[in-house]
Amino acid sequence: MPLQDAVRYFTREDGSLACMSIACGTAARCYTAEGGETAPGGPPVAPDSVFDLASLSKLFTALTAMRLWEQGRLDLSAQVRSLEPRFACIGDITVGETLGFERAIRTPVRVDAQPDARAAEEVLSRAESCPNGDGKAYSDMHAMVIRYVLEAATGQSAMDCVTEALLKPLGMHETWCRVPEAARGRCVSCDREHRIEGSHWFVREGIAPGTPHDPKARALAPAGEHFCGHAGLFSTRDDMVRLCQGILQGRVLRPETLRRMAENRTGRPLPGGGWTQFLGCLCYVRHPVQRHSEVPVYMGEEALALSGFTGNHLAIDPRKGLFEFYLGSRVQNRLSVLLPEEGKTRGDYGLDPDGHGTVDWPGEGPVRSSVDFVYRKDAHYHPRVAEALGL
Repeated sequence: MPLQDAVRYFTREDGSLACMSIACGTAARCYTAEGGETAPGGPPVAPDSVFDLASLSKLFTALTAMRLWEQGRLDLSAQVRSLEPRFACIGDITVGETLGFERAIRTPVRVDAQPDARAAEEVLSRAESCPNGDGKAYSDMHAMVIRYVLEAATGQSAMDCVTEALLKPLGMHETWCRVPEAARGRCVSCDREHRIEGSHWFVREGIAPGTPHDPKARALAPAGEHFCGHAGLFSTRDDMVRLCQGILQGRVLRPETLRRMAENRTGRPLPGGGWTQFLGCLCYVRHPVQRHSEVPVYMGEEALALSGFTGNHLAIDPRKGLFEFYLGSRVQNRLSVLLPEEGKTRGDYGLDPDGHGTVDWPGEGPVRSSVDFVYRKDAHYHPRVAEALGL
């Protein structure tokens, strides 16, 4: 059982994930595995457990935007501010450039530092665009802006757009931005995330089941009132299989549209060595250096991939007809972020150089680390998926 071996590694041996649910396959077949607990002392993960998708939500935004483009309802060459006047400060960036992270989008102050949803939305409306430079191009801001573009283009809420484009046609009846009360008992916990930022050690507590872990999503939609574009969706493994197989079956977008989504828009070598990020339409595309690639080695140049901070990953290759993803929780009573104090290394906190291990938390004892766990995918996850698929 290669997939179960991957689950056992991440939930027991490595311990970076409190729980994990895997699926991989083709347009017609699927292999699955799961393990771990939905909450400390809670029930084990099941096929119908509900996970916070975090940044995997961006895939829904991108697919919906491209579906509207196929239908002639969204002009990718139009300037964002011409479609949505609230973004009067954003410059001449187009919808297509926004989908492709081709220019940076920044707000004057943090969206998630605002006292209420109205103030958070007002800060977002003052976003400006500027050149990416040589730094990180990936950002939540682009999908947050596209949410309003979808609404302006259709006259519908972003969630209604997603439902019309994806959820209803694919039979995804357990994917929500507001988790129904009856399903909240199946939600995987994202509570008690531990973080060390310099001399500041703190725990994020009180995130109720079905509440987005992402702080910007909570700022803009505290009770899941609407879909924010970048994060905030919840789903089950079975529904995510329906999405992936629907894409591979050609029920979502035309092949040429999927290829357009997977075109590299930001990646290039840097004069002093190294590379910028390789990004497509609100997703990652293949990077020349496998360590930096969200796309597994057995997928090709037309593959799309995304990760989610809470412990999720997805990759799909329409040309090869393959998909794989895992849903998990790396924040449930885990150390997720370690920014050492000046002069210290990870070893000073009890961790290996790759972030593996435990930290002795004052008044609490050993806390397992999920710091940089994504870099262990190529060694302990993707080979098991390849074995399951017979690659």
